[in-house]
Amino acid sequence: MVVPCGRAVRTVVTVQPSASASASATDPAALAPSPAGGLSGAEAARRLREGQGNTVQTTTGRSVGEILRANVLTRFNALLGGLLAVILIVGPLQDALFGLLLVANSGIGIVQELRARSTLQRLAVLTAPHARVIRDAEVASCRVDQVVLGDLLVLDAGDQVVVDGEMVRAEGLEVNEALLTGESEPVPKAVGDRVLSGSFAAIGHGWYRATRVGQDAYAASLAAQARRFALVRSELREVTNEVLRLVTWVLVPTAVLLAATQFTLGGHQGWQDAVRGSVAGVVGMVPEGFVLLTSMAFALGVIRLARRRVLVQELPAIEALARVDVVCLDKTGTLTEAAMRVADVDVLADALPVPAALGALAAADPRPNATLAALGARFDDPGWQATGSTAFSAARKWSSTSFAGQGTWILGAPEMVLPAGHAQLATATRRAESGQRVLLLAHADAPPADGVLPGSLRPVALVALQERLRPTAAATLEYFAREGVTVKLISGDAPATVAAVARRLNLPGADEPCDARELSGDPDALADAMEHRHVFGRVNPQQKQQMVDALQRNGHTVAMTGDGVNDVLALKQADIGVAIGAGASAARAVARLVLLDSSFDALPAVVVEGRRIIGNIERVAGLFLTKTVYVMLLAVAVGVTRLPFPFFPRHLTVISTLTIGVPGFFLALSREAERARTGILPRVLRFAVPAGAVTAAAAYIAYAIARAESDADAADARTTATLVTTALGLWVLARLARPLRPLRVALVASMAAAFVGVLAVPPLRDALALRALSLEVWLSATTLAVAAGLLMEVLLRIAAHLPPREVSSQPEPEPAPRREPEPEPVQLPQPGPPARPLSPDRPQPPPSDS
Repeated sequence: MVVPCGRAVRTVVTVQPSASASASATDPAALAPSPAGGLSGAEAARRLREGQGNTVQTTTGRSVGEILRANVLTRFNALLGGLLAVILIVGPLQDALFGLLLVANSGIGIVQELRARSTLQRLAVLTAPHARVIRDAEVASCRVDQVVLGDLLVLDAGDQVVVDGEMVRAEGLEVNEALLTGESEPVPKAVGDRVLSGSFAAIGHGWYRATRVGQDAYAASLAAQARRFALVRSELREVTNEVLRLVTWVLVPTAVLLAATQFTLGGHQGWQDAVRGSVAGVVGMVPEGFVLLTSMAFALGVIRLARRRVLVQELPAIEALARVDVVCLDKTGTLTEAAMRVADVDVLADALPVPAALGALAAADPRPNATLAALGARFDDPGWQATGSTAFSAARKWSSTSFAGQGTWILGAPEMVLPAGHAQLATATRRAESGQRVLLLAHADAPPADGVLPGSLRPVALVALQERLRPTAAATLEYFAREGVTVKLISGDAPATVAAVARRLNLPGADEPCDARELSGDPDALADAMEHRHVFGRVNPQQKQQMVDALQRNGHTVAMTGDGVNDVLALKQADIGVAIGAGASAARAVARLVLLDSSFDALPAVVVEGRRIIGNIERVAGLFLTKTVYVMLLAVAVGVTRLPFPFFPRHLTVISTLTIGVPGFFLALSREAERARTGILPRVLRFAVPAGAVTAAAAYIAYAIARAESDADAADARTTATLVTTALGLWVLARLARPLRPLRVALVASMAAAFVGVLAVPPLRDALALRALSLEVWLSATTLAVAAGLLMEVLLRIAAHLPPREVSSQPEPEPAPRREPEPEPVQLPQPGPPARPLSPDRPQPPPSDS
């Protein structure tokens, strides 16, 4: 009986034990169990009150305090805050409008990240590691923080070890400690052996006593221990940091030059205008909303994926999956449904009780896998008494159980149990070629010794299992093929079986399956095989990891999907590990994405979301850096020519709001999903530098000509410069918004109309220190803006042909929309005639579509 004893904890936990827990970690009296073998509920509650529990603090992503600090305490906020204080002292208040943007940027960033954090926390509960403890002689499922010192915990294949302990019972138990030590081979555990938190059970089962909890345990953080590898590489994160670094280096000397010039102009302007001009130039060079929109794009991506029941355990994983060019898929549980059914049994030895043996094997395992579950659903338990067993291992691919008076029964892959050339291997191969999973049932008088099969094996029956393809698997694989993503099918099943599934899904390489047992151990040879072959069978867990590594050494970005303990090492090695939600807890712990509904067809949504984020942030970066470039160049130009800066802060606030802030917000939320490409920063710079240079030149020319007019004053000149700069800012916006669909055309047009409205409404115009321009000036400014825009087009087209990559404003053709076909039943080819069909004691279930 399994009963719950608490609510689930979230995925990422940080252990914080009390001093009393530490003090009692070595006290033998503290470990005394109840008479039933485990603790009583009352005793566990007492120890929890006394601080002997594995007390945890839930942390999904950054804490609230860290989010507040990250969005408020930035160097740009400090700079802009200081400049805001100066403007509030000097006045007027209209020039302090950029302060509202400062507050809005921080506020929106905080709200969006808190919203994403809350969403992640709700989803993380579903994948949190749990412990099964024996309380009051019953197995109880507990939150990890409810485990106490001295608890007796149950450990089965696929379970994480959640606290340090000592084995008190072990039946064929092998523990994989690769996530702690790097050693890939599972370690056999016997009674009295130590187990460490952060490891997981590979095969077998047992019980262990909790001897160290909390900070005394080997793992300072349970989930973090299961993720002992580097963060996902994020080009967007690197680009953001590089942009801020470059802006900081450029801003300081330019700001010094601008301020020195503005304050030494003497009679050209008052000191208040010098202050306002200096502040405007410095504020204009700061890409204050770039980090906000980057964070917001990621946060909204997390929320969108949460609606599809995809848990993102590391935000940059969304971006990384969008860059993946190779997806390695495990067959069972990913392309096929986890449940199987017995399709047929070929009896090879009439004298032995085959139905009873199959039913006994299923009943003997306390936690049957999908294979044994299928046998248990078909054959009754004869009540045989098990006297010993060898657990199934993904490496040896067989298991055995000995029964009193019935000998030893072995169930496993035919080619792993029978010697090469055995007559029954040909029959098994024919079955496998039809897409069925074939197992051999064999009998021996003696049990295996040290994992080695006895020599007197007698083949008894061939058991054919049938798997059902997931209804959306074909459409998902078609999407990846259409998007240029190579699919590698990697499975522990027979190559013929894997190839049959690949053929049904129209995967390339299905006619040339590779038997992993024949692969060379040479890394270069393996890398060559991985480059040219696509379907692999009889792959062991270590080979899966080596295959992923070989693809990475060939320069590929690799995603690996899996659901079992045999996939853990490969999931850890891959650039992006994707776990099936219904799989083993160890697989979920190391994966960066978890498909909570165990639906493989959610992966294209993640790819699309990642591409959307990459493309949107690239566009937004182009907007912000173009402004930084033209403001910086204007600051240098007026510094060299000793002219007043052409804008007050309020002017740049209007320009930024209409050409960057508001449209940038919508572009960051765009649903375009262009194909992801590396080299974002070079593309952005090749766009921003010529676009910013042309804008700066046009604004300076307009400003200088207007100042040279005998009847024009400084306000007219600033208005003219503002008009030209806004027009070219909208030109840049229209170019980055391509392809110009109706909504984007409406966005650009509405921003232009808003600027015209500002100039047309006298109170608003006066508040922003703008002037009503004559028709002649309007025409001249418009002509200059159009000429500058055409020059910008020419320069950007030239930049687009410069190596190594084209600029971001030339989007690639969009991928065709993903189709969701109606599921269609697929009939398996019928195998050849069996030796003799088995007539079980109970009726067979009706055949189902596969």
